[in-house]
Amino acid sequence: MDFLPNMRPSIPFLPRRTLPLLLLCACATATLPAAAQLKAPPASSRPALRLDAPVAPAPATAVPPPAAAGARPVDAIAAVVNNEVITRNDLAQRIRIVERRMRSQKIAIPPREQLEKQLLERMIADRAQIQMAAELGIRVDDLLLDRAVARIAEQNKLSVTDFRNEIERDGTPFALFREEIRDEITMQRLREKEVDNKIQITESEIDAYLSSDTGAQAQEEINLGQILVRTPENATAEQIAARRARAEDVWRQLKTGADFAKTAASFSDASDSLEGGDLGWRNADRLPQLFVEATAELKQGEVSKIVKSANGFHILKVIGRRAASPVKVAGGANAVQQTHVRHILVKVNQVVTATDAKRKLTEVKDRLDNKAATFEELAKLYSNDLSASKGGDLGWIYPGDTVPEFERAMDALKPGEVSAPIESPFGYHLIQVLERKADDVSKERQRLVARQAIRERKLEEAAQDWVRQVRDRAYVEIRSDERG
Repeated sequence: MDFLPNMRPSIPFLPRRTLPLLLLCACATATLPAAAQLKAPPASSRPALRLDAPVAPAPATAVPPPAAAGARPVDAIAAVVNNEVITRNDLAQRIRIVERRMRSQKIAIPPREQLEKQLLERMIADRAQIQMAAELGIRVDDLLLDRAVARIAEQNKLSVTDFRNEIERDGTPFALFREEIRDEITMQRLREKEVDNKIQITESEIDAYLSSDTGAQAQEEINLGQILVRTPENATAEQIAARRARAEDVWRQLKTGADFAKTAASFSDASDSLEGGDLGWRNADRLPQLFVEATAELKQGEVSKIVKSANGFHILKVIGRRAASPVKVAGGANAVQQTHVRHILVKVNQVVTATDAKRKLTEVKDRLDNKAATFEELAKLYSNDLSASKGGDLGWIYPGDTVPEFERAMDALKPGEVSAPIESPFGYHLIQVLERKADDVSKERQRLVARQAIRERKLEEAAQDWVRQVRDRAYVEIRSDERG
């Protein structure tokens, strides 16, 4: 089973940059002020990995001494990454887990040799990042990890004990699951420090975005599949030719009927390869322009020609297209509906269960219905959000500023109405709509949206390049099967 739901950080505002899932679990345990909770652009959950980095000469201390003649090792080494090893047992365990997940997602499993190669390379890249994080002092303590685990359990409507039982019944040791969460949070913090915080966007770039027709692409959402054949950094002409030949071979297989998801899992160097290359639904203006142009004339189910980028050769499939959800309001072409809203939030944590939170807000709702107290008074008394000091007032909200669960409930209310207890990734809310208005999108808002879209596009490429560099700088030795 898949225990990793799509969660959102902050309460109830949603960053446009969708962080990797496990980090979101951790972020959701902290309440942020409303002013700090505007959306940022979504980014891929994990940057693409490469399979062809050159191997540096081994340092004398990197490889453990060989076993005595005739001795049979208990566990063989699959790869050496700097001064650490990945064992065959580590790799075999990861393969079993991934195969179960692929079956549950109905993704055809590639041949064992190809799957092993893909997973080992991902483990190498991850290990190199974890080592770099340790060098920089980035650590995730047990308290934060416990909160993340509790958050995932709550999102699956299970207690931590029941969640642990389900994980282990599914064949994954719970201790391994916890460490994978710790690693995900650690790597995300590292990427934020090394990549996200270094993205620069100039005013001239925003001007160019607004003057182009790129903004119109926001009216369409596309679900693309990707196969990436990566080229090495500073690749020679021979290396580029070899990688193009590989891409052409993959493209021919697809044209003769090969399953795209299985082929991606077998050959793609991208981090989403084991998910069948599925990039998920995205607004077209949040995708690399190269991808949008390459698939502009394709129908659902069709595969693009080979597309060259700075990272390598891409083959794209249109999994689906749909119109972005429009906001129907009176006014001009740039008019959007804004909602003045307030809420009372009871967070779910290790002390307050989901049942407790819902019961508490039901009692609060009864007091409101009976006019025993005002919304503002009860928000100040019971709400766990920092907006409590303002009576729960979140101010004027644009469409898309909040998590979907909150927005759906908010949109269903008439001014003055109070919702029933509504569940979101952060707990339970009572929501009251105060008023609505149709307002033209301000120039400042347009520039903010443009900045977010440009940022995402830059992050996509910068994150891929960064992981490639971390992988290249590490000493890596891939061992042949030593099990004899």
